[in-house]
Amino acid sequence: MMTQVGFLPDETSSFVGRRAELARLDTALATRRMTTLIGPGGVGKTRLAVRAARAAADRYPDGAWWADLSPLYDDALLLPTVSDAVGLADHTLRMPVEALCEWLSDKRLLLVLDSAEHLRGPCSHLLAELITTSPGLTVLVTSRQPLATRGEHVVRIQPLPVDGAPDALRLFEDRLRAADPHADLEAPGDRAAAADICRRLEGIPLAIELAAAGIGRHTVAQLATRIGTRFDAPVDAEDLTASRLDLLADDSLWPRRHRTLRTTIGWSHELCTPLERLLWARLTVLRTDFDEETAREVCTGGPLTPDAVDRALQGLVAQSVVQWDGTHYRMLDTLREYGRMWLTELGEERAAADRHARSFLGLARRAHDGWTGPDQISWYHRISDTHLDLCAALDHLLAHDVTAAQEMAGRVGFFWACCGHLSEARGYAQRALEAGPVEGTHRTRLQWVLGVAALLQGDFATAEKYGALCTATALYDRDDDGMLGATYLSGLTQLMTGEPAAALEAAERVLRMTGPGRAEGEPGSSGEGVSGASGEPGGSGESAHRLRCRLITVFALTALGRLTESLPAATALRRSCERGGEYWTRSYADYQLALIALLQGRPEDSAAHARDMLAGKHRLRDSFGIALGLDILAAAIAAQGAGARAARVYGTGHAYWRMVGHPQRGTPELGAVRENCELQARAAVGDEAYQRAFERGQADNAEVGLAAALQSGLQP
Repeated sequence: MMTQVGFLPDETSSFVGRRAELARLDTALATRRMTTLIGPGGVGKTRLAVRAARAAADRYPDGAWWADLSPLYDDALLLPTVSDAVGLADHTLRMPVEALCEWLSDKRLLLVLDSAEHLRGPCSHLLAELITTSPGLTVLVTSRQPLATRGEHVVRIQPLPVDGAPDALRLFEDRLRAADPHADLEAPGDRAAAADICRRLEGIPLAIELAAAGIGRHTVAQLATRIGTRFDAPVDAEDLTASRLDLLADDSLWPRRHRTLRTTIGWSHELCTPLERLLWARLTVLRTDFDEETAREVCTGGPLTPDAVDRALQGLVAQSVVQWDGTHYRMLDTLREYGRMWLTELGEERAAADRHARSFLGLARRAHDGWTGPDQISWYHRISDTHLDLCAALDHLLAHDVTAAQEMAGRVGFFWACCGHLSEARGYAQRALEAGPVEGTHRTRLQWVLGVAALLQGDFATAEKYGALCTATALYDRDDDGMLGATYLSGLTQLMTGEPAAALEAAERVLRMTGPGRAEGEPGSSGEGVSGASGEPGGSGESAHRLRCRLITVFALTALGRLTESLPAATALRRSCERGGEYWTRSYADYQLALIALLQGRPEDSAAHARDMLAGKHRLRDSFGIALGLDILAAAIAAQGAGARAARVYGTGHAYWRMVGHPQRGTPELGAVRENCELQARAAVGDEAYQRAFERGQADNAEVGLAAALQSGLQP
């Protein structure tokens, strides 16, 4: 069996029945390019899609990948979401759909789009393009309605059978035991009552799960009686004791024939305490999984104190309204939709959005402040994982609090640039600058983010423009960090365009200007200076901008061939980063140490530094950095005479360059290093063996190839 690659959600509860549906889906995935799994909300489409995709995944050499579309309130982030899902972190100026089509064009993979009903038109248009340009692509969609895409094969999912089959009753029993391992249906009349509940709920899995969660407050017989009474009562639109979802629902999304689920959710809502209902409504502003701290920040207010939020959250988990996976909470889309209706009914939409935006502005501030600290990795991942919430918060702030939006876009932009969200980083920074007057550090940060994003996209003219603007703004504001940041941006642009001497001169000058002394290893330092404006010895208190500016000096010295100066500078910079827990700059210091060692004829040391760099970049999910690191590792291995091994690593590097959408990039002097690597590897094993190994590395799944490259041996 091949190594399974891709990403599919974990199954956190038992899967019941559906053998016939799974067989139909398996056939559809084997014979059709696009299958849409349709059915009403709560019928189990997502669970069935996960199970079917997992069963079929081994048929796809490039894996099975999952994109949850339920958090997207419009189609603005549809392309970035799908691109993230399939591992594309495009660093180019191309149209996003063009980049995605090219990325998928030669792949054989399964793409699952979950909960597409609210984006039917945009999804249909996107999938039509992807299927046309990507012959090896198979698509599985879950939706309440077909997408009406040409070639779409529709599989309709019905509720679990309730007469003559045990599946619905087994689901009820499984969920009962999940809540209480000692619970059973052995008491007289319990099994018959449970079967009656399942019949009343028409076999709808979500309705059955919600009912089973209510057993803690009722016996099975009492629950059957209550549900029976409720479902036998006529629905009166004027009767406020009826399910409020019946009154609030949009018939286009909640057809009247699905009254059973609507009524069950309404009944479950009524079982909640008033504070649990309020929390249910307020949680719906969150787009991604969340923890207790986020729930408190976003939902506290009025009667919901922080302690009350904690208690109400546990109550919602107990009633299966909110799911807990051991680290994070999440709410099913169907239940979130109901909560949003209540949020509107309560007149709290604006207040909830304000709290949500404040919470994620606070997250951006803390992450920005923690960039050079020991928690850099966790902040980096948290910014990446909450991307949709950050975008929603920025959209709200741009409409209602421009100053806060300008601050937030500046603070989060570099994280996004490193995560590969270059279009969003650039787009939000541009919108923030255009939204109104902005002064001081917020203006400098926004200009800097625009410049860095442009640079990473290969738009050197724009990067140069914003480097000059940042410099002028920082000088006017007497902003040391702004000057260091501007010099990093301008210096990196000069390095990429073949002007290392200019980059070095500017970096050395600004490092002298912006601190009371120089850190160990800075050019001209005796090693006894202090670091940055903080005055903390040895570099542990240096700002992120100062560390990055020092990195420019290392790159420039290496590019100029001044290796006896760049080696101690790179070593000292790495030491400074290590003391402070900073990984991003440290990994590039490792990269420079690898390049210096290679140029000095120490290939074993070069390979060790390259693997250190790759390990750091992998922790940061920095595909661009990984691509650079694989190239230098391949060169170091080739210099040791292991031609086939070098070719395979070099091939994996090409896969990562494709992932970011660029041909091989980096400073100009790397061209000669790559060329020499290929010549040495071909000479060691011959052209035919080299090509086989290269193609193997290129064909490997990126994660699999990187794991192989990180092994320290020289075996093929």
